[in-house]
Amino acid sequence: MELPFAESWKIKMVEPIRKSTRAEREQWLKEAHYNVFQLKSEQVYIDCITDSGTGAMSDRQWAAMMMGDESYAGASSFYRLKETITRITGFDYVIPTHQGRAAENVLFSHLVSAGSIIPGNSHFDTTKGHIESRKATALDCTIDEAKNTQLEIPFKGNVDPKKLEKALAENADKIPFIIVTVTNNTAGGQPVSMQNLREVRAIADKYKKRVILDSARFAENAYFIKMREEGYGKKTIKEIVKEMFSLADGMTMSAKKDGIVNMGGFIATRHEDWYEGAKRFCIPFEGYLTYGGMNGRDMDALAVGLDENTEFDNLDTRIRQVEYLAKRLDEFGIPYQRPVGGHALFVDADRILTEVPKEEFPAQTLTVELYLEAGIRGCEIGYILADRDPVTRENRFGGLDLLRLCIPRRVYTNNHMDVIAVALKNVFDRRKEIKRGVRITWEAELMRHFTVQLERL
Repeated sequence: MELPFAESWKIKMVEPIRKSTRAEREQWLKEAHYNVFQLKSEQVYIDCITDSGTGAMSDRQWAAMMMGDESYAGASSFYRLKETITRITGFDYVIPTHQGRAAENVLFSHLVSAGSIIPGNSHFDTTKGHIESRKATALDCTIDEAKNTQLEIPFKGNVDPKKLEKALAENADKIPFIIVTVTNNTAGGQPVSMQNLREVRAIADKYKKRVILDSARFAENAYFIKMREEGYGKKTIKEIVKEMFSLADGMTMSAKKDGIVNMGGFIATRHEDWYEGAKRFCIPFEGYLTYGGMNGRDMDALAVGLDENTEFDNLDTRIRQVEYLAKRLDEFGIPYQRPVGGHALFVDADRILTEVPKEEFPAQTLTVELYLEAGIRGCEIGYILADRDPVTRENRFGGLDLLRLCIPRRVYTNNHMDVIAVALKNVFDRRKEIKRGVRITWEAELMRHFTVQLERL
């Protein structure tokens, strides 16, 4: 008999979590203006708002923190991190930052100007925000198949080569670089194939453009290439990762995801001119070049995390847990972005809350209902996150409206996944009774979903 699957780690420390009553949750959510970002952590039972900085570090990572060198300049921790990044990615120039959006801020300050057009695959909120705040345009060139949540294709995060070619043919002089997000978070944590990265590289070379990988979940993307793309089944994750980055010119990284640290990020590139340009903004925005907003101990933990999380067993355990939750939702007939992504399940709110008009934000309404049901905190990836069109100031309703349930790495057991699934089923069973959603009472101009204030209708 074949042995059942088990995690590739054992639990060494636990943290208590508290169950609350529905009456408590109703009051807390009202005080938070129906924005789950504004809830206190102790008001949450199972926290699936993000996988960013919420993972559990390994014993080797905790041990590495004891070696942290907190020297202001020239810290040995930086050089250990740089050696690891260069070995894994092939990029020689490295600038640490305090997180991924800081890496974008530093690099885009050098590369993006008013009137620029940045084509890519479903730019995530911070990426789009850093582009649009500079009076530039984030041009979505994701394949159309990504909009059909029930369609099963292996690489739904791909860039559409025809859309990209058209963008460059018409606006090459306005395009400083192409950005590819691996995995494609906004499209549902969907991976990008190696073949697609080759196609993007060929188009970039044709128009003499450079390519950046938004690499928060590059290791998970490599896992999907190994499991789904012909010719990669026998390659190691590190071999696949090295090939992925060989097709790019640089990267931004939120290390809080696939680096499995609580805070950190970096820029890495093969081009000295990009490095020299970014240096000018690192020092005033982040700090000196050999710490850039990170502690020495965190750089050492990140070096170990990058090394560990580019091994198959670690990724396999992590993604199988997300697949387990997906199978539970399949049992209940709950629609989500298929096939299941690497870091989260993206529940299709438009298909569930069919009585709630899009102007009343179905995914945010579903987020609210799930929290009220069981104290589970998810995150809207949809019409609120999309912000308003910078020119017309109209809400952007053209994309998907999803409830994202992020699974922190090495934190919850499958018993917690069962609770999430049953709680969502309970909401799903009474979906026809939910006829009204929420209304915005206050919002920021950019990246509004973090601080937006809402009221129930």
